[in-house]
Amino acid sequence: MKKLVAVLLVLALLGTTVFAQGSSEAKSDKVKIGALIRNLNEQFVKDYADNLRKLAAEKGVDLNLQDAQGDVARQLDQLNTLITQGYKYFVIIPQDTSATEQMAQQIKAAGGGAAFSNIQPSVAALKVGKDFYLASSPELVAGQYQAQIIDEYFTKYPEKAPGKVLNMLYLLGQLGHPAQISREAGLIDTLKSLGYTVNLIARDTADWSPDKAQEKMDTWLAAHRGKFNLVVAQNDGMALGAVESLITNGLVDNDPSDGTILTFPVIGIDATADALNSMDQNKLYATVLQDSVGQSSTAFELAYAMATKGSATGMTAWGIAPSSQVISEEPANDPAVIAQCYLVPFKPVTKANYKDLM
Repeated sequence: MKKLVAVLLVLALLGTTVFAQGSSEAKSDKVKIGALIRNLNEQFVKDYADNLRKLAAEKGVDLNLQDAQGDVARQLDQLNTLITQGYKYFVIIPQDTSATEQMAQQIKAAGGGAAFSNIQPSVAALKVGKDFYLASSPELVAGQYQAQIIDEYFTKYPEKAPGKVLNMLYLLGQLGHPAQISREAGLIDTLKSLGYTVNLIARDTADWSPDKAQEKMDTWLAAHRGKFNLVVAQNDGMALGAVESLITNGLVDNDPSDGTILTFPVIGIDATADALNSMDQNKLYATVLQDSVGQSSTAFELAYAMATKGSATGMTAWGIAPSSQVISEEPANDPAVIAQCYLVPFKPVTKANYKDLM
């Protein structure tokens, strides 16, 4: 009897050990994805990160999300740390395009891959290997849509821009940032192609910040009051800062018949919830949807496919197929990497459709 009890105890202990090992293996088999995010201070980026967390929770993914706080060195350190912790597949909003090739090389050396998003990687980064992707929106198009919105407004109210002359206050994002460069080119080139004379009464960076934009606008209004007929910002945060400045400085006519109670239209980019609410109050005139859900979902699906299937080559992610035709904007301007580019469309947001997004 004692021998039987001893045997049963041994079997029980073995079973416990096997169960523990199985549990450990199950835990180690959990899909791991690292997310390197350049700066969670911006509303669009916060929305992007929130959707990543939601998608990871739905899939049971171990998502390790890091905020670089606007520091490229910090982001590179975060990448090194995650790689040492066993993360091989990444969603990356890079702080600096120039660092993306180095990041790709490190990830490739670890046997992994990445979907770069929102901020474009370099062509060289995508050429590191087929497991590196762009999941973003072509910034040039955002500026082009702003120009189309402006054209529609002044075509309807030509007396507000006699002779198709636009005297513009222009709030820029971080200087040298890919979005800053391409959005400006898309805006100015399209306006000129539509027959407008564009006078930049004032043009400077507010670094994507609502507070900095409001301060900048206060200064500009003191110097240029009565000399402009349009305010354009490269994101909604700065546009809303401009709106507050205009209201504070009394540039309000309280006539919403043209779509805004302000004396001049203000136009942004992103279609954040705050921007849509401002449009609903007839303050902000219009914006352009940069789809945080679309970009983050596309990037996440690519990373998840790599982590679970070993590759995402040729797949359709978030309903978007890999591109087949080059565009004028890097990295999707290079035929060698065009099949690694997933272009999430922008969309103009005006009084006609903004409520669909609320």
